[in-house]
Amino acid sequence: MKKLLHICAAMRGEKSRTLIVASAFLEKFNETHPDWTVETLDVFAEPLPEITRDVTDGKYLLMADGEISDILKPSWLEIKQHINRFLSADAYLISTPMWNFSIPYRLKHYIDVIAQPQYLFRYTAQGVDGLAKGRKMVVITSRGGDYTPESPICALDYQEPYLRTIFGFVGVTDITFINAQPMDARGREIMKEQLDAAQNRAREIAIKF
Repeated sequence: MKKLLHICAAMRGEKSRTLIVASAFLEKFNETHPDWTVETLDVFAEPLPEITRDVTDGKYLLMADGEISDILKPSWLEIKQHINRFLSADAYLISTPMWNFSIPYRLKHYIDVIAQPQYLFRYTAQGVDGLAKGRKMVVITSRGGDYTPESPICALDYQEPYLRTIFGFVGVTDITFINAQPMDARGREIMKEQLDAAQNRAREIAIKF
């Protein structure tokens, strides 16, 4: 069976507007894709390994086309487990609110864990070669303000550009964003309208995924 890995960075549970939209996507996805399994990785619940000096030293060895030395291998065991879990998926769903114009720190921590040379990317004479090619991704976000291209604050959106850049770097370029916005800046009526619209779009994308 194919696998969708749901990387969840929404910590508010049932109160999370991000997860309201994600739940609409997953409900329709499960209904229309019975041959897929869905695995959830909650970055706020998952005990992510620390990026220690040993891990960093190992990363520099890999970037120089070397190998992890025996003395550094223990620090890389959990790193490799998370990389293998990421690469075992055929597609991804990321659920994340916007925090301070970008992503929650635990999602950044997770990305720093898995985005390792020789595992998710490699350097070649032609440039960077992403090693996670052929996979699709849907990113569901909720934002307090309006960061659409027509908005005067659109340039403050460091969330979507960063996620497109880092996952594109490792080869995942087929990325669809569903941004529920504004959730706070224009009152509850607009919030509800935009949340409903995001849920409807999530269902449509799930069907076509």
